[in-house]
Amino acid sequence: MRFLLTDEQREFGRSLDALLTAADTPAVLRAWAAGDHGPGRALWGRLADAGVFALAVPEAYGGVGPLPVEAAVACVELGRHAVPGPVAETLAAGVLLAGAGGPVAEEWLPGIASGAAVVSLTLEGYGPYAPDADAADAVFTVSGDELRLAPDPGEPSASADPARRLFRPEPGGAPVAKGPAIRAAVRAAGDWAAFATAALALGCGEELLRATVAYVKQRTQFGVPVGSFQAVKHRLADTLLGLEFARPLLYGAAVELASEVSRPGAGAGSAEGSPGAGAGSAEGSPGAGAAVAAAKVTAGEAGYAAARTALQLHGAIGYTEELDLAWWLRRARPLRDAWGTPSACRARVLAG
Repeated sequence: MRFLLTDEQREFGRSLDALLTAADTPAVLRAWAAGDHGPGRALWGRLADAGVFALAVPEAYGGVGPLPVEAAVACVELGRHAVPGPVAETLAAGVLLAGAGGPVAEEWLPGIASGAAVVSLTLEGYGPYAPDADAADAVFTVSGDELRLAPDPGEPSASADPARRLFRPEPGGAPVAKGPAIRAAVRAAGDWAAFATAALALGCGEELLRATVAYVKQRTQFGVPVGSFQAVKHRLADTLLGLEFARPLLYGAAVELASEVSRPGAGAGSAEGSPGAGAGSAEGSPGAGAAVAAAKVTAGEAGYAAARTALQLHGAIGYTEELDLAWWLRRARPLRDAWGTPSACRARVLAG
């Protein structure tokens, strides 16, 4: 397979990079971690205006999707700039609710596409925590073939990333949708959550590498930049190789997800609730799931390796709160493990 982004897709990525560069995301991250979600929600609205969250929402509900390739482009940029909030969860919720259909889709999907609604969720098989539930307008949970709206986000748990708060939603709440379509929608939503998290991890790793390369050009030892030392060059080269190896797997997974949607019988869903909107067929695609798992484990490990390299080559300054890079350093490990740990993803790849 030979895959290249189109001119429009590359321009979409450049426009998001420009938007986020001007947004001063380190300041937004600090406010978000302190419990002030105002700047983050404002940034969320600008990203929605650029079409980011509409990429997972079908046209029937005011979106433009599902468009996995464009979603990968967007999430890599959001990862590079460490945008706070439940990005992967909101995209996955778009797929989940479109697959569920009915009144709950009509109520929430237009808001997701427009940026008016920030959504978090938990899915069976992916752990009990809903990231950033305190900032979300809705937290969805699934039990068997029942989709529920959590009545209470629960209490926060400690997280390695202070700008990514974890909540265990309280059980209960009346079902907002139920039936066999829910199980299929959950499988598709889990794939999208893992896929978006892989893209965020890749973008995080890219920024860590970029900042580290810039730093070793400036830091001197024995009268020369430390970046001129062979050991440092080798470490950076290994980090770059890891990230570049993850990139084609990510876009390969995007192609698999896109082909799943376009496969005969997948359907685009409708406001009346036909299953499969944004979720591919009712049964999902084993090939897409394995491809997503391969991308997730590779991008997650590459991003985490980039964090370890960045911390080592920055030396003691890498531990300081004042350094903006600390936000990326603390984000790489949680992204590696969220929506599919490395061991779980490897098991899924082996299972085919």
